[in-house]
Amino acid sequence: MAERVREVFARAGAQGALHAVPIGDLPWPGQEPEAAPGRPLGPEVAVAADEPVAISSVFKILLVLEFFRQADAGQLDPRERVRVTDAHRLGGWGTAGCADDVEVSLRDLAYFALTVSDNTAADVLLDRVGLDTVRLLTEELGLTRTRIVGGPREALASMLADVGARDEEEFAALYRALPGERKRSLSVLDPRRANASTPRDVTRLLDLVWRDAAGSPRACARVRELMGRQVFRHRLTSGFGDDVRIAAKTGTLPGLHIEVGVVRYPDGGRYAVAVFARSRAVVADLATVDAAIGRTARLAVDHLRTAEGAPAHRL
Repeated sequence: MAERVREVFARAGAQGALHAVPIGDLPWPGQEPEAAPGRPLGPEVAVAADEPVAISSVFKILLVLEFFRQADAGQLDPRERVRVTDAHRLGGWGTAGCADDVEVSLRDLAYFALTVSDNTAADVLLDRVGLDTVRLLTEELGLTRTRIVGGPREALASMLADVGARDEEEFAALYRALPGERKRSLSVLDPRRANASTPRDVTRLLDLVWRDAAGSPRACARVRELMGRQVFRHRLTSGFGDDVRIAAKTGTLPGLHIEVGVVRYPDGGRYAVAVFARSRAVVADLATVDAAIGRTARLAVDHLRTAEGAPAHRL
């Protein structure tokens, strides 16, 4: 199976890392596999699953989870309204691309951060939630290979600094002229310098959220709901039939294509999948690589379902 996954990525001009596991087959926080005899580890598909990877916007799952945990604990009011101004804007979707000031609630910032990967919404929300609390959350959940260094604003600042640009417009002009190796050396692509994790750590996070073990049931349910409303359907979703439900989060940087999520079949089978692809072409939009994410996810889930004795499922 690992060879088949690598072959799909190679044909798309990329290298991939992947981890897939049935929901419920991982130990609860604080439990090692040998300390949980009643919960043996089940089948998995692992391709470079323990290699560190830059996680880009996958970070927003942790941010929004911590936001809803604090809201559910009464530490902040999700209805609190904030004004998003030109000084906050980082470019991209949602409030990040608005031309005028926007007034919005904190919970709507969470909505934008997960559904359209709004960088400005995530940045403003992080100021309210606190970077240190997100770091503490990774420790609490046993995400031992996950490291959080900052939010979208820090990521943008590092990109500008790496090429010596003063703003996004100048960055775009300078970036186009860079050789491929120079583009691949950007800090945001380096797991030693950027927000980073491993595919296995990410599926652990998804598993905990889907089992209400990452916070209160209400907080976990809100994260699941918003991931289920993500508007981007060109990666994981492309590999599955219309009756398969997918709740996911993308991550995209030049040369880095990510999608992580939970795949739910009509028979109730649920599978956490994390796919990371680095393309040889250092650009942000490659349909062949995006399709390979869906294809490899489908291969992995089909393998898990066969191991479980689940019935075959057609596209």
